[in-house]
Amino acid sequence: MSNKIDLSTNIAGVQFDNPVIMASGTYGFGKEYSEYVDLNQIGGISVKGLTLKERKGNKPPRIAETPAGILNSVGLQNPGVESFITEDLPFLKNYKTKIIANIAGNTIEEYCKMAEILGDSDVDAIEMNVSCPNVKAGCLAFGTTPKGIEEITSAVKKYCKQPLIVKLTPNVSDIKSIATAAEGAGADCISLINTILGLAIDINKKKPILANNFGGLSGPAVKPIALRMVYEAAHSVKIPVIGMGGITSWEDAVEFMLAGASAVMVGTANFVNPTIPIEIVNGIEKYLERHGHTSLNEIIGKLELND
Repeated sequence: MSNKIDLSTNIAGVQFDNPVIMASGTYGFGKEYSEYVDLNQIGGISVKGLTLKERKGNKPPRIAETPAGILNSVGLQNPGVESFITEDLPFLKNYKTKIIANIAGNTIEEYCKMAEILGDSDVDAIEMNVSCPNVKAGCLAFGTTPKGIEEITSAVKKYCKQPLIVKLTPNVSDIKSIATAAEGAGADCISLINTILGLAIDINKKKPILANNFGGLSGPAVKPIALRMVYEAAHSVKIPVIGMGGITSWEDAVEFMLAGASAVMVGTANFVNPTIPIEIVNGIEKYLERHGHTSLNEIIGKLELND
């Protein structure tokens, strides 16, 4: 890697060596991918979504391939936050990549408890998934209204010792108001987009392919929507934005940074090409060099809209 190109990016006081982070739910806890990729070369890893207690997830089928993407309804299968700290985190701390703990719950109390438990661990940041159903509010997702975002963010922030990243759902009518609400309630960073709610149908059985009926769409199909939302969010808040949604190449990553993202998360592409994060890091570096830039800051948010 060239000495004259600075690929580092600072997210709420956490210094990442480069802006490429593995998206939660697509990289497990890093062990499987470590056989194919040097995790030291990745900026960060947002681990598989954690819940307060172990979850078995939804019954299969849980994944359905769609044109230019996949639909998933895994149901947050994970070993629970305390098992992660004792069994999985020590492995990840052998590497210099930054570790982000992604948390999910059904009540605000569950989120607060997880943030409190993680506070004494070696994770570098906490990413809060607000696409989960709030069982105390008719199972509407926490992140679908500004009020819901404000309530959960302000509550969880009180228990966070690490920077709090709020991961926003795209299943809303106005992402700007949601992003602003997260910032106002104390979020140190926002990440977006999470998956888009979708449906796949088996025409012979005349039933949904997924056992849970509906699932989250990810992959290249969602990229234009993600780019638009990242642009709108980044121009509505002053805190850093991490962009994701259909990134499969370094060109995609550069688009998100031009739209205003200080870092990017790569998800579904890992299933197709395990070495894609390294290819993206190298591609960004060559792009900066080719255009005479010496750091990421020279391209973040530099998109100029047409008159």
